[in-house]
Amino acid sequence: MSLKEQITEDMKNAMRAKDTGKLGTVRLLLAEIKRKEVDERIEVTDVQVLAIVEKMIKQRKDSISQFEAGGRADLADIEKAELTHLVGYMPAGLSDEEVAAEVVAAVAASGAAGPQDMGKVMAIVKPKLAGRADMAVVSGLIKKALAPAA
Repeated sequence: MSLKEQITEDMKNAMRAKDTGKLGTVRLLLAEIKRKEVDERIEVTDVQVLAIVEKMIKQRKDSISQFEAGGRADLADIEKAELTHLVGYMPAGLSDEEVAAEVVAAVAASGAAGPQDMGKVMAIVKPKLAGRADMAVVSGLIKKALAPAA
């Protein structure tokens, strides 16, 4: 069963269970998937669905920080609930050691010699780690690996 089919099933189950919180979140996710399919005239793959989920998770995290900074705990709680539902669709994350090992392997495979080769390394690492690691952390590890030794 594809990830999109699983999300559709979850929507049906949320309807049956009258779980309005989860139902709203899943409907938002399905709407975003449908928008991508219509805009690009494609049938989304699991990788593309994960990218959409990852984007929505990032949006929720940004919203939570903004709401908490503005003293709107009520709105932050709604975003946190949506965040928990969205995180359920992401694959298990990798440990810091596994991410670091992937970065070292990608640096070696690309033959990167300095910071100017960061794009080469990211091109190798991103497909392997997308959805399984925070890409901002991965980017930082690559920068550190490619930094000239002082």
